[in-house]
Amino acid sequence: MPEKYILALDQGTTSSRAILFDKYGQICHIAQKEFTQLYPQPGWVEHDAEEIWATQFSVMAEAIAKASLTTADIAAIGITNQRETTVVWDRASSKPIYNAIVWQDRRTASYCDQLKADGLAPLIQSKTGLVIDAYFSATKLKWILDNVSGAREKAVKGELAFGTIDCWLNWKLTNGKVHATDVSNASRTMLMNLETCEWDEELLRLFDIPASVLPEIIPSSKIYGVTESVVKTANIPLAGIAGDQQAALFGQQCTTPGMVKNTYGTGCFMLMHTGDKIVHSSNKLLTTVAWKLNNRVEYAVEGSIFIGGAVVQWLRDGLHMIRSSAEIEELASRVTDTDGVYIVPAFAGLGAPHWNQHARGTVFGLTRGTTRAHIARACLESIAYQTMDVLKAMEADAGLPIKELRVDGGATINNLLMQFQCDLLQVPVIRPEVYETTALGAAYLAGLGVGYWESTADIQQQWKAAKEFHPERTTEEMRSFTRGWERAIKASIAWADER
Repeated sequence: MPEKYILALDQGTTSSRAILFDKYGQICHIAQKEFTQLYPQPGWVEHDAEEIWATQFSVMAEAIAKASLTTADIAAIGITNQRETTVVWDRASSKPIYNAIVWQDRRTASYCDQLKADGLAPLIQSKTGLVIDAYFSATKLKWILDNVSGAREKAVKGELAFGTIDCWLNWKLTNGKVHATDVSNASRTMLMNLETCEWDEELLRLFDIPASVLPEIIPSSKIYGVTESVVKTANIPLAGIAGDQQAALFGQQCTTPGMVKNTYGTGCFMLMHTGDKIVHSSNKLLTTVAWKLNNRVEYAVEGSIFIGGAVVQWLRDGLHMIRSSAEIEELASRVTDTDGVYIVPAFAGLGAPHWNQHARGTVFGLTRGTTRAHIARACLESIAYQTMDVLKAMEADAGLPIKELRVDGGATINNLLMQFQCDLLQVPVIRPEVYETTALGAAYLAGLGVGYWESTADIQQQWKAAKEFHPERTTEEMRSFTRGWERAIKASIAWADER
């Protein structure tokens, strides 16, 4: 039989991508398109869901065509996506009733404060594993139903559909025949019960969400539909879904309890696999579903950092200090340290382990001697410091030291950042051979769903390290750097708290 391929649709926060993988887990072709970021008010972040679909469809077709393949060569499609981002659309027309509200959006922060003041944090955390924050989908969905004219009335009549981005793509790929999300994405809505992996009726009442808008919750790996007349006339199996961070955990083959990965994307997301055990954090981390595979639900503990690589985009697009993201390593390398400059990139509040949704970006330690290079280096180091804070919290929750950190995402090509990260953590930092681990995880789940790979044992053999970073400076040498970061974080929070 001629070789077939798995097509992974990687719908991220700033771009839509399609990546073809072969039987060996190797990349055959990548197509990518950025799409518009909308900031209608301070703290608000939106996407045009129709533009997301248009770019995703475009790169899907491009990847197949440029690889000189046809749809008959695709064994299955796997989807991975920016999580928590919320879309509501009309079932009859398939048209969104409002822009997608992005995971970074803070418009519901005051409502979240009220929920906390009402003493609801323990209830919500016990049911969902999540902290109350504007980050998650529930408050975004409630905002749309409350603020878009006629939305709540239509929802009650069953005329509207809600979904995270994977769900929206499923709807479009199947011409409205599949309204479903996988368990990993559902666990990020603040509406799913972690124990039952079903929508929680008490939470639906609390957020005033009609059950009629919700998608079906399905496993992360199984054939759940086919493309319906969107890619020519082919009916390609849709067989895998996972939220981007869970997909990266699977792509990194962190399938044994205690294994940890960190993804350096727009934000940074560290996950520790905990097997079939639900581990509730006492250090402000999140408990989330990793995936459901072979009828078994597996869980993870997660630390979410809102601004990772986005701080480099800010240097490029906001301050125009660099022309492309790739320039930052060379610029930062012009100096040996930041000369006491610290940047806390809390542009969308602080995530784990601080969870201060009112914090904002701050810069400390500027002098007349501060240069562009110092600022660039401080931006890079801020990513590593935030990761350090999460890892410390994760070690405390797990009760054991982490032996290595597997890394992925666009920023991991920056050797300066990876070495500084390694020196801070004092553990090996390992970059894999196939760096597109998020898409690879979705491809693996889809391939397992159609029997393209027989078992997880088959794919575990495919993971290989491309480069390992080992500490070059001692804990004592790094202590002055970490003390400065701790001061900067405290000052940033104090500034927010005195608003």
